[in-house]
This record gives sequence, C-alpha cells and structure tokens, in this order.
Amino acid sequence: MILVNTDYISGKNFEMIGLVRGTMIQSVHFGKDIMNSFKTLVGGELTSYTEMMNEARAIATKRMCDDAQAMGADAVVNIRYASSAVMQGAAEVMAYGTAVKFVE
Repeated sequence: MILVNTDYISGKNFEMIGLVRGTMIQSVHFGKDIMNSFKTLVGGELTSYTEMMNEARAIATKRMCDDAQAMGADAVVNIRYASSAVMQGAAEVMAYGTAVKFVE
C-alpha cells in the first residue's frame, strides 16, 4: 500500500475509489497522567504523551490502510491527520485520505 500526503503519485495514473479513515482513542495510565501534571511545573517534553500520540497515529494509519484494502485500493493519497482531546489524558487521532486504484 502506497501512502502519500500529496494528491498525486509520480508516474502513476489512478482513479479515485473513495474516502478512507481510521480512528483511535488513546489514553495514558493514570499514574503517568499525574506525573505529567508535575512535569508541566518545570517544563520539558511529556514523553508518555508523545508515546501515546505516536501509538495512536500508527494504529489510526493501519486502520485507514485496512479500510482502503477492503475497498480494493492500491494507494491512499492526500493523507491527513486530525486530533482532539476527549478528556484529560486521552485523545482521539483520525487518519484520513482518498483511496485510489491504479490504471494503465
């Protein structure tokens, strides 16, 4: 599966199949959430939140690819990510794009 954030793939002609997406709501362990609140007092990277968001993006991307494969797609173009806070220490990540099929 080819994944790009452009609306074209060099050297490939394709037809659009449709919108595909994958979502994930991820949270951190309650203890890590408390530790992060203390970290905000002194500054620095909140590594457990960084890890949480990286994992959520990876899972959302895989779910988007699974959706595209179910539609018979060869690639997903114009991929975008969106995120939003659901509650303290939890976030939703959405990956979405356009599934395409290569044509000769």
